[in-house]
Amino acid sequence: MLNLSLFARIAKEFGTPVYVYKENKIREALGLLRKNINSLIFYAMKANNNPEILKILLREGISGIDAVSPEEITLALKAGFKPKQIVFTGNNITDEETDFAVNKKVRLNIDSLSRLEKLGKKYGGSEIWVRINSSIGAGHHSHCITGGPESKFGIWYTETGRIKRLAKKYGVKIVGLHQHIGSQILELKIFLRAMEALLGVAEKFPDLKYLDFGGGLGVPYRPEEKPLDVKRLGEEISKRFKNFCRSYGRKLTLILEPGRYLVAEAGNLLTRVNTIKKNPDGRIFVGVDTGFNHLDRPARYGSYHEIVNISNPHGRKEKVDVVGNLCESGDKFATQREISHVREGDLLVIKNAGAYGYSMASNYNLRAKPAEVLVEPDGKVRLIRRREAFKDLLLKGGG
Repeated sequence: MLNLSLFARIAKEFGTPVYVYKENKIREALGLLRKNINSLIFYAMKANNNPEILKILLREGISGIDAVSPEEITLALKAGFKPKQIVFTGNNITDEETDFAVNKKVRLNIDSLSRLEKLGKKYGGSEIWVRINSSIGAGHHSHCITGGPESKFGIWYTETGRIKRLAKKYGVKIVGLHQHIGSQILELKIFLRAMEALLGVAEKFPDLKYLDFGGGLGVPYRPEEKPLDVKRLGEEISKRFKNFCRSYGRKLTLILEPGRYLVAEAGNLLTRVNTIKKNPDGRIFVGVDTGFNHLDRPARYGSYHEIVNISNPHGRKEKVDVVGNLCESGDKFATQREISHVREGDLLVIKNAGAYGYSMASNYNLRAKPAEVLVEPDGKVRLIRRREAFKDLLLKGGG
């Protein structure tokens, strides 16, 4: 339930557009996973990398961070995570990035045979993880499927022989296997099928300590979508993992890497209506003070985000196109969506924007990124990232 007065107060104090995160929602999501799934939880920080959110998760005792760049590693360390709590799952990384990860003593997850050989030549004797493409992919959009024959990620599951030969050649010890099949998964069957596939590969590696089944756990964006059945997922995962460990001969550590699941529903993008247009055919365009430079998902993936007119929540419903302020025809948040009657000056809340919102934001059209605020458990609102100014977009020493 949206707190109308809270959003109105935030808009008055911090301006719009502004990202609003609720700390309690982050805590609740993590708590639900921990209650139902017996695993280590590593947060996939590409979903939302605000340092204050990382600190909340650290205080809540999350197991670690899944980082995909040296910059994410650096930020996780600055937020207070220890090197052993960070897994670096880079894709097509450079020699310099490999050196960086090794020197920082984080866990290194290798994505290709060529990188495995390069690492072995320079850092023989290392303990590493290997990312496997088990041929199974899933996700809400083709761009978010990270497994299967069309995916660039991981080493194909049939290459286990070559992986083991390279590891033996250079004295590299493979202590973990990893997979990630895609994003925004709400169906249990596909996740469990992928788990079975990785367990099949794991049987061939005798020195494992960790099995990381990735993330991709979804949240309901559309009103008709049902939440992921985390209780049943936990039961099914636990049953399969216990059986595998029994046959493997010793207990391994299970890891999951949720990103979206922990932060998506905690975040909303608050924006103000500045223009209303009506075409001859009756189509109404509601123009707001933000665009896909701030929330890219609808334009990039055709993603659905519920939009609520908090200034007139009980007004008559009307079909409108909610459009942004960028010079792009694809800059739309909703097409022919039923929303309570909108007037210029009204405040709209774009819901479930806590994941892949600010973290994918850009300065397209030379527009600055919005502020981010955190609603703490006691209701206090705190600025956790200031709104950019034009000077922030200029090079140092520039005009």
